[in-house]
Amino acid sequence: MRSPHRDPDSVEHPLFARFYARLSTTADTRGGVRELRRELLHGVSGRVIEIGAGNGLNFAHYPRAVSEVVAVEPERSLRRLAADAARRAEAPVDVVPGVAEVLPVKSEAFDAAVASLVLCTVRDLPRALAELHRVLRPDAELRFFEHGRAPSAGMAAVQRTLDRTVWPRLFGGCHTSRDPVAAIEAAGFRVTSCRTLRLPERGPALPSSYCVLGTARRGPA
Repeated sequence: MRSPHRDPDSVEHPLFARFYARLSTTADTRGGVRELRRELLHGVSGRVIEIGAGNGLNFAHYPRAVSEVVAVEPERSLRRLAADAARRAEAPVDVVPGVAEVLPVKSEAFDAAVASLVLCTVRDLPRALAELHRVLRPDAELRFFEHGRAPSAGMAAVQRTLDRTVWPRLFGGCHTSRDPVAAIEAAGFRVTSCRTLRLPERGPALPSSYCVLGTARRGPA
């Protein structure tokens, strides 16, 4: 929840931030997410903007061909962790406060954008994607790794129920039933590659298990 007395570009979810920092690190080391982050960022180059950078686990996977990463993170505790991760990264990373719906950068200023497990939590998904479209140069890449709507009607119904009740409150505003690929296309991007996967690969499926990893290109303004 935003505090009316604080920076409007900052959000405070301290309990969730601590939980997320632990969970994301475990998912990287034991759940195979580290390899997916590496795949997500393979071959990216130039000036990059990453929204919802969290605790900065992507930073270690940016190639040396990246000239700069502007990493936007609204949550104060996660932003401090991201700043620590930025100091260890090979690519230059600048961690800044901000929200995806109002990015604090100029239009057509970036060669690539990264959205990694963040489109589920933004308050206004079309507006956030419109901002990414605005700040990317024509035909620039959007790299995405997101979870979203289940392919089965039964699990999709469960996701919708959770999204209307407890899930966003428990998990820092996360929604499980959004369709990230459809939203990306509706925002004027052309999806050039996309594959679906389930995390974890084995065992019972969770409402957040259904993921997509891919690349899209910015269309004309």
